[in-house]
Amino acid sequence: MKNKTRVRFAPSPTGFMHIGNFRSALYDYLFAVHTGGDFILRIEDTDKKRFVEGAVESLLKTLDWAGLEYDEGVFQTTEIKDDNTNVIESKNYPGVLEVGEFGPYIQSEKLEVYKKYAEQLVKDGHAYYCFCEPERLEEMRAEQAAEKRPPIYDRYCLNHVTPDEINAKLKENCSYTIRLKIPKDETLEFEDAVRGKVKFETNLVDDQVLLKSDGFPTYHLANVIDDHDMQITHVIRGEEWLSSTPKHLLLYRFFGWTPPIFAHLPLLLNADKSKLSKRQGDVAVEDYIKKGYLKEAIINFVAFLGWNPGNGETQEIFTLSELADKFDMTHVHKGGAVFDIKKLDWINAQWIKKISILDLYQRSLEFLETKDFYLNAPAEKKAEKYVKKVLSVERARLLKLDEVGEDAKFFFKTALHYDTELLRWKECEDFETKKSLQLSKETLEGMADVDFEFDPENATNEALQRIMQTFMQVAEKNFTDEDGKTDRGQLLWPLRVALTGEQWSPSPFEVAQILGKAESLERLDKAIQKLN
Repeated sequence: MKNKTRVRFAPSPTGFMHIGNFRSALYDYLFAVHTGGDFILRIEDTDKKRFVEGAVESLLKTLDWAGLEYDEGVFQTTEIKDDNTNVIESKNYPGVLEVGEFGPYIQSEKLEVYKKYAEQLVKDGHAYYCFCEPERLEEMRAEQAAEKRPPIYDRYCLNHVTPDEINAKLKENCSYTIRLKIPKDETLEFEDAVRGKVKFETNLVDDQVLLKSDGFPTYHLANVIDDHDMQITHVIRGEEWLSSTPKHLLLYRFFGWTPPIFAHLPLLLNADKSKLSKRQGDVAVEDYIKKGYLKEAIINFVAFLGWNPGNGETQEIFTLSELADKFDMTHVHKGGAVFDIKKLDWINAQWIKKISILDLYQRSLEFLETKDFYLNAPAEKKAEKYVKKVLSVERARLLKLDEVGEDAKFFFKTALHYDTELLRWKECEDFETKKSLQLSKETLEGMADVDFEFDPENATNEALQRIMQTFMQVAEKNFTDEDGKTDRGQLLWPLRVALTGEQWSPSPFEVAQILGKAESLERLDKAIQKLN
């Protein structure tokens, strides 16, 4: 076990999963797979003030959605097979199981362990009881801020409360916290897997609260104990925890334990280089799922927020398994990573083109079913094969799935409403436009029915090429001037408007093929009637 890589993702159930947390989970997963190690999921739910009901279940759902499979920790009951050993039911979360030999994996179920270790630190002289009221602490911080001093506890209870007074207060059940006693005049140094050598002066480190007055541990105490108990070898977390690392290193020293290797990931930044926050845009993974970003694209994009494969690699579109194969902690950046929504859009568009039409149809359906133009369409226009045909054309222009159908509503309508003037190509007169539409109608009538049947799941569409070539020949024959220049727009513009009622749309050949011969002819007839 000692030689095996073990990493953990340890979120707090305070709401939906933040993109930053998702990146940590992804890097944990990629590192574990790349090194052949174990990936553990732990729930750090000791902050009761920030706890959100249902957040644990939401976190589990997001990890399952992303396909970030972990080896032990916290699972939904539906994910566990009967042959699993070391399975216990969570005491605090119905429908949740803890699987593995290093549990509990939910911190609120381990309070006695944390209390025992905190009291051991006091006994060994590495921590002390603090009886300061919140009002005194607030006054102290205000005074420090006014004098522009760092906000560090002044050690009143360490220096001015006698052992007898401590015993008396404990017997009277006075409210207290336990604080870490930071040694003075030391330089703490460690090697970060991302940042290299990092140093901290202990005189600038606060006497951190380890055990709160409600009996719950703080993050600092609980995560050190759990990482030791669970034999974690590498701690991969955000840069915001870098300043807490000296406190954690001291706890490892005081307990006599070997610390794991730390890797602090760069901050996620908005376009203006400020820290990524909800004030400037969406920050939860669920927000992007709802907008129709594919999980493959989100994973692909988030992986590059602070990392790249290096070695001159130019590939930008990666599957999860390809990322795991390439992932190397030495290529994680030190500088902040800008969350570029345009880059996410581009990656998502590439993935929309990459997945199969069947997959695209299945994922698009939930978005289509929220749109009136689809809900009000006749049954034949909601048939799976027809929608797949529409998607086979629309996918080239889609950035995300919540846009599906928005630029292709004419495929779902039975009647088009547009200004007759839109049919006109440049300075053409009505009789010329009518003649062009009549010519298109005759051309369509002369085509074989088989040219309007195609398999949207087949990349080759020879019938579409035949339709296009036929119309090009008609344009060349009828709209070529004495200088040999062919004005194809005189044929194709009125045809496209007649079929779509729009100024911008896919090519008239693609539209006609999807609509089918009969409906295309019907729309041409209605356009001609508009000109009569």
